[in-house]
Amino acid sequence: MKSEELTIQQKVAQCLVTAGSTFREDQKEAYRKAIAGEEIESSCWVMRQVLDNALVAEERRSPLCDDTGIPHLFLEVGPDRQVSGDLLQQIQEGVAMGLRKLPGRPMAIKGDDYARIDQSGGLDEDSGALAPSPILIKPVDEDVLRLTIMMLGGGPAIRGITQRVFHKHSLDVVIDEIVNRAIPAVSQLGCSPCTLAIGIGRSQFEATSLMMEAMAKGDFGVQSDFEKRITDKVNESKTGPLGLGGKHSVLATFAKIGPQRASGVRIVALRPCCCFEPRRASVEL
Repeated sequence: MKSEELTIQQKVAQCLVTAGSTFREDQKEAYRKAIAGEEIESSCWVMRQVLDNALVAEERRSPLCDDTGIPHLFLEVGPDRQVSGDLLQQIQEGVAMGLRKLPGRPMAIKGDDYARIDQSGGLDEDSGALAPSPILIKPVDEDVLRLTIMMLGGGPAIRGITQRVFHKHSLDVVIDEIVNRAIPAVSQLGCSPCTLAIGIGRSQFEATSLMMEAMAKGDFGVQSDFEKRITDKVNESKTGPLGLGGKHSVLATFAKIGPQRASGVRIVALRPCCCFEPRRASVEL
């Protein structure tokens, strides 16, 4: 079947499978460079295993990790494109199709609000029953309707942080505070080397949304001065892959800085993405 003949549901399903099973080329190259530059053999071994696992998963179209992740959706909308309720429904249906095809780990909890909190309702055996996170929609200047799907695991969410930072009119203060919070998060995560995702905004919602956009658009081969400074400082901790030491606690930092308010604080959302993340893929609808 030619790609132009695919329905929106089929395009979304294929995109989700790709996100959950494939390293992008910039991600592969980041691992190759880290392996070549690492002096500790045990840490090299860890990174080789991660990369080899990714290559096998891509060939077999199988999940990169047993924690197949929660689908997070980022939709870019050009000025002449439209988003309807029907389109959003088709995207939801495509996500369910993709979760069944990947397959995703059954993680949807059945029952009412209380049952979902304490898991007393049990798990739904249907992988497709797992609801994606609320969709983020961003206007762009391109003539495009582009969906990016990110499959985000539980470990990084547990170690993630959204807090205020007192900037004291100094960029260095903000960077140092981010680094001070990132180092223990990276060391406690375990599934490293990490990729740090950072959003800086005016509220918890905005900072987290910017962090999501940073993950959706970040490139391992392109690091701003702000991103590189954070990466280098966290790597000075020498936590290393799986905590075994070495130069590569973090492969890269993806950061997005949004509008700021006249205030003494900046709201920073930080996610220490695991060794397989950001698991993402994009498709034009």
